[in-house]
Amino acid sequence: MRNGSARPLAGRALRLGIMQPYFFPYIGYFALTAAADEWVVFDVTQYTRKSWINRNRVLHPVSGWNYITAAVAHAPRDALTRDVRVLDVAATRASLLGKIAHYRRAAPFFNDVVALIDEVFDAPRNDSIVELNMRAMRAVCARLGIDRPTLVASEIDLDWSSVTHAGGWALLIAIHLGATGYVNPVGGKALFRPEEFAAAGIALEFLQMPEVTYGTDGFEFVPSLSILDVLMWNAPDTVAEMLTRASITPAGSP
Repeated sequence: MRNGSARPLAGRALRLGIMQPYFFPYIGYFALTAAADEWVVFDVTQYTRKSWINRNRVLHPVSGWNYITAAVAHAPRDALTRDVRVLDVAATRASLLGKIAHYRRAAPFFNDVVALIDEVFDAPRNDSIVELNMRAMRAVCARLGIDRPTLVASEIDLDWSSVTHAGGWALLIAIHLGATGYVNPVGGKALFRPEEFAAAGIALEFLQMPEVTYGTDGFEFVPSLSILDVLMWNAPDTVAEMLTRASITPAGSP
């Protein structure tokens, strides 16, 4: 992790990506990571219960999908994401492995995904949900050939009280880090005020990830599941190619 006070070299283009730390997120998350030059894990806002931060989805053994979950310890309603703790890391691992066991005989890369999960859970530094999700992100990125400098928002020395609206978080961080561009999933387009980014000299862009389909022998395909589901059925180089299907458009485009 790079020090939060560092700045890019003069004249260097830097496209920034910022997202909350999600639990084995869907493939679009990694398309966004691959599109950015630098990544910020956004952990300084109020934790949302029963969100993608502590759960995701894989195929159900019969039909449809099933949640995979990292149960978290009880926290005050106004707790920040950075302060949330996993209730039982070992139990989370056991639950996760149990929820994917039905893939064993059908999915060609089942053992590879189990090895990935083992890597994530074998050496936990602590019980932070942010730390767990960052380990998972790093493990997936390594398999997909994505290597990005990564910062954690709570470790950046910023006055967050100056933010007055949702899109302002990204602008504040981008200015502080000397970014020349910022890319966000297109689903969050309405949160941003393009004129503020333009005034700061930062190119605001949006990433659109098309629906990715693949064979799921013996199971009904469901789109937008956890990256674990994608990796069960596809080799890492195939998944890396899927990431290139994402398109990026500047703010103001139709």
